[in-house]
Amino acid sequence: MKVRRIAVLGAGTMGHGIAQVAAMSGFEVRLQDIDSERLDAARRFVDANLQKGIERGKVTEDQRQTTLNGLRTEVDLQTATDDADLVVEAAPERLSLKKEIFGRLSQLCREDTVLATNTSSLPITEIAAGTLNPSRVIGMHFFNPPHILKLLELVTAIQTTTETLELARQVGERMGKEVIIVKDSPGFATSRLGVILALEAIRMVEAGVARPEDIDKAMTLGYNHPMGPLRLTDLVGLDVRLAIADHLHREIGGDQYQAPPLLRQMVRAGKLGKKSGEGFYDWS
Repeated sequence: MKVRRIAVLGAGTMGHGIAQVAAMSGFEVRLQDIDSERLDAARRFVDANLQKGIERGKVTEDQRQTTLNGLRTEVDLQTATDDADLVVEAAPERLSLKKEIFGRLSQLCREDTVLATNTSSLPITEIAAGTLNPSRVIGMHFFNPPHILKLLELVTAIQTTTETLELARQVGERMGKEVIIVKDSPGFATSRLGVILALEAIRMVEAGVARPEDIDKAMTLGYNHPMGPLRLTDLVGLDVRLAIADHLHREIGGDQYQAPPLLRQMVRAGKLGKKSGEGFYDWS
């Protein structure tokens, strides 16, 4: 089965980034969100990303125009998913919400449409179980920002067929991604490891071991990480980090996944990172 049309659900940071990558790769893309203002903002963000690419010599003006022409925005879910070959859900990290969305998608989409979730930790098998055709459900975990980071983590549920996995892999490779394949387990491969590093860095801030800037510098210069764990937490969102940590602690247990009090306090205070203007760094 060849993929021609992709629907991306959710016009937030990950959603509009995934939509941009898909449109740049030659797919027909429909970006859906219930908030029309968020959709307008998403197009502006995509255009800004493309302009930066032009300035850096990585994107041509023709590529920019082709990408924008290939990206439509829709408020209505049925219109957005009509005749889609692949749907990528990028809604907030709440299991109940994702199960509700996938239940609707299995009613709206063709029987052979592949339904993918961008979740970074939630159980794909449970999400798939609420659909009419769970064999067509898979995890496609992109990384922020999707138009720059090359990794794509494909997560197979118990029900996922080889055909579904192969289609997702081919789409990822056409998008220029390096694909890894993991089985559905708490935190998959990336979040299970990455969250531990982030939580320990937050504990170090909490204990006064060092400033966030110095902890991050220790990892970027000492271990050659492209970004420190605290700066990355600001980009991902402190609320997202907390939700993932709580999920992994429930599923796996262990002190390593126990969220530090500082993380909970910052989330309660609305210090969510870049999206709120303040986290471990000042983004204003």
